[in-house]
Amino acid sequence: MNAVIIAVLVMVGLSLARVSVVFALVVGALVGGLVGGLSIEHTLSAFNEGVGGGAQVALAYATLGAFAVAISRSGLPDLLARRLIGMLGQEATEARQATVKALLLTAVLLVSISSQNLIPVHIAFIPILIPPLLKVMNQLRLDRRAVACALTFGLTAPYMLLPVGFGAIFLNDILLANINRAGDVLGLEITRGMVPMAMAVPVGGMALGLAVALFISYRKPRDYEALDLATTNVPHHHPESHAAPHTLGLVMAGVAIVAALGIQLWTGSMVLGGLVGFALLSVGGIFKWREADDLFTSGMRMMALIGFIMISASGFAAVMNATGHIDTLVQSSFDIIGDNRGLAALIMLLVGLFITLGIGSSFSTIPIIAAIFVPLAVQFGFSPLATVALVGTAAALGDAGSPASDSTLGPTSGLNVDRQHDHIWDSVVPTFLHYNIPLIAFGWAAAMLF
Repeated sequence: MNAVIIAVLVMVGLSLARVSVVFALVVGALVGGLVGGLSIEHTLSAFNEGVGGGAQVALAYATLGAFAVAISRSGLPDLLARRLIGMLGQEATEARQATVKALLLTAVLLVSISSQNLIPVHIAFIPILIPPLLKVMNQLRLDRRAVACALTFGLTAPYMLLPVGFGAIFLNDILLANINRAGDVLGLEITRGMVPMAMAVPVGGMALGLAVALFISYRKPRDYEALDLATTNVPHHHPESHAAPHTLGLVMAGVAIVAALGIQLWTGSMVLGGLVGFALLSVGGIFKWREADDLFTSGMRMMALIGFIMISASGFAAVMNATGHIDTLVQSSFDIIGDNRGLAALIMLLVGLFITLGIGSSFSTIPIIAAIFVPLAVQFGFSPLATVALVGTAAALGDAGSPASDSTLGPTSGLNVDRQHDHIWDSVVPTFLHYNIPLIAFGWAAAMLF
């Protein structure tokens, strides 16, 4: 059996059994390494060398968590919640609830889309925007799985289609460059205009999946306990924080948010942006200096699991690469195909799914997939557009529904601050069903049509 398949099956199986994702990734990496012929020492060495790749992202999550907890002390989250609850009116009729629910989901979707292209801050907005909205979601009885699907769509679909912001990096600097590099000796050349055109069909499949999630799968009301989010996140919470927010606190919160996002755009560092925002709130008197350590520690604790998952995923990916079984998986899959182009396209997408589920990042898996898939695509006679669709879709499968992807971890970090949103069953499974399955279907259709 192939080590990559075994490792991913072990990881996914343990995760679905509600075992910690960190534990599942570590066990999956160990099993995959041993099945792949590595010694236990070599497996652990590869894992330890790989974990450093996720350290920067983990630190960014921890810093953003601290900033989000500090923002909660400014009164801005309570004000936002009160305004949205006020929109429901004294008598929250079904029609008014439906209107507010639609507005809320639309706003979340638009903000998440903007985070990839218009204001490329990626997941930085989630710990700040989503937690204060949970009270409103609870009152609306809004199923958080629908919110998770909206967030994940906004975090993935835009960069797959629009060559702006993160889309410029994904489409031009990574996807286009790696396909042309792999196809250079084969006479295959892709132009910039081809890439969005080829990816439009798979993104259309994701849009269909989003519509199904919002209007069918998670349309029914779902009840959650009305927990105090600020008390949940901040151990030394004071009763006066429930009072009407002061103007100074609101102004400083606004300044801190703008400064944090501005610093991130300028330097490209979420860590520095979060630290600057936290410092501004402290200098502005939003919380006392002696409380800064408790607040920062509380925010980091809120994001600790997400960070460790990212670190473990980097180690998992390093072990899979060290086994050499990624190449073996591809080659053995095509030994039994013959000249069936339809079956070849399907197997390429399924192989891409197994490769990217464990790694969890389309950006980092494209170099691996392109180097293997481009020669195979040329061998089977796929057109340049079809080749782009196959490689791009296979890579995107890792972001859309992987337990280790920041496109699923990010939504969980915001929706689970009161411990009522399970990462696997409420984020990963819904996004996998509504995005990965349509991506495979529409990616295959694009490969056959182009």
